[in-house]
Amino acid sequence: MDYDAKRVEEGLGHVHKEDISEKADKIEKDESSATPAQSVEQKGEEQPLIKQKSKRVATLDAFRGLTIVLMILVDDAGGSYARIDHSPWNGCTLADFVMPFFLFIVGVAVALALKKIPRISRAVKKIFLRTLKLLFWGILLQGGYSHAPDILSYGVDIKHIRWFGILQRIAVVYFVVALIETLTTKLRPTVIDSGHFSIFSAYKWQWIGGFVAFLIYMITTYALYVPDWSFAIDQDHEAKRYIVKCGMRGHLGPACNAVGYVDRQVWGINHLYSQPVWTRLKACTLSSPSSGPFREDAPSWCYAPFEPEGLLSTISAILSGTIGIHYGHVLIHFKGHAERLKQWVSMGIVLLIVAIILHFTDAIPINKQLYSFSYVCFTAGAAGIVFSAFYLVIDVWGFRTPFLFLEWIGMNAMLVFVMAAQGIFAAFINGWYYESWDNSLVHWIQRHVFIDVWHSERLGTLLYVIFAEITFWAVVSGILHKLHIYWKL
Repeated sequence: MDYDAKRVEEGLGHVHKEDISEKADKIEKDESSATPAQSVEQKGEEQPLIKQKSKRVATLDAFRGLTIVLMILVDDAGGSYARIDHSPWNGCTLADFVMPFFLFIVGVAVALALKKIPRISRAVKKIFLRTLKLLFWGILLQGGYSHAPDILSYGVDIKHIRWFGILQRIAVVYFVVALIETLTTKLRPTVIDSGHFSIFSAYKWQWIGGFVAFLIYMITTYALYVPDWSFAIDQDHEAKRYIVKCGMRGHLGPACNAVGYVDRQVWGINHLYSQPVWTRLKACTLSSPSSGPFREDAPSWCYAPFEPEGLLSTISAILSGTIGIHYGHVLIHFKGHAERLKQWVSMGIVLLIVAIILHFTDAIPINKQLYSFSYVCFTAGAAGIVFSAFYLVIDVWGFRTPFLFLEWIGMNAMLVFVMAAQGIFAAFINGWYYESWDNSLVHWIQRHVFIDVWHSERLGTLLYVIFAEITFWAVVSGILHKLHIYWKL
């Protein structure tokens, strides 16, 4: 979801031996979104800069749009269809692909946007600024200040503000991969050697950065000692304290993992997500995999908070961005469609095989909450296969029309994320109600146009999400695209 790079052009996929001058950089409208100058020819003493129009890679926008659509679908319909909601612990459902898909496309877009960097100091400044913007919006939207869409109030107790969330994780991953890409710009090859693995050695510093993140995560996860811990929650207007017995290392269950321990120590237990998905485990509720009342014999950790976008798991998530960067590098250096697809598909298949072996041998289970290495491989492999399929269908075969709605949403990903996925637009509409807060236009449409007509709350909710949310914002995004209006950070 790299909003600043959503207008990257296919021309970035070609290899240039000439350096782009400072003059070319000033002519571009924006270094991350405008079509780059292809070449500067000199015949005599001075020739004007020639800016060649190039074809856009529609797959980037379509893939980003698909990720936003999946987020809206699983967030708003996941409560009715638990099988597409986040896995309560080990395993992978449709919802669990959303975050790594975001980080994957961030990596692809960063590689393209930072292909040519005439001034490193300027690029670093932009990276810092965009990171701060993402952090700000993340805290504002998911820190507890906004209660959209159903609760018509704003404000958060600073003692309980949630410091980390979706945009914060994207900000950290973007910052790391973009900074490595920028600071190693003079070490990049203009033309890579022949051979399937030459692209890996050509960008070794990016892989070294990903490997360092992998080492930090794995060593901390398996070597850090997790002691007993306690927490208090309000029950019947009084605080009740629970104690969780641990005293172990390398535990990958909900209660005593190092990921949760690091967040409790760094952020404080009051600043973590208060409704973790593990409450839907069979150990916690008889309604599993759906939400439901706690069992009478539920273990104490069922009541505890847990941060799904925590610090240690975000370090692991850097690998998702690193793999995305690799796909962007392939797009830059390989001109032929067949060679690009060969690189992408082979990488995706290898990642999927590694993940499946690790998961089914119980070596490292696929786990989104911990952002385990097998989860990184499985979701990145899936992202690579989907990205390759989109590229084949949209950019190679030219079947673009059926995917235009995804492109439109992808071009205005930040707008749709804020207004639809975070419920800000629905909250605005809900603010205009008649007599009761639940008697608004949004509730009326959901109840009378979808649920009552189909005589099913589950099906009605799903159809409402598809037509009143996804289709609506696809149309809005299409109109904004025609008007050349985009919201980017």
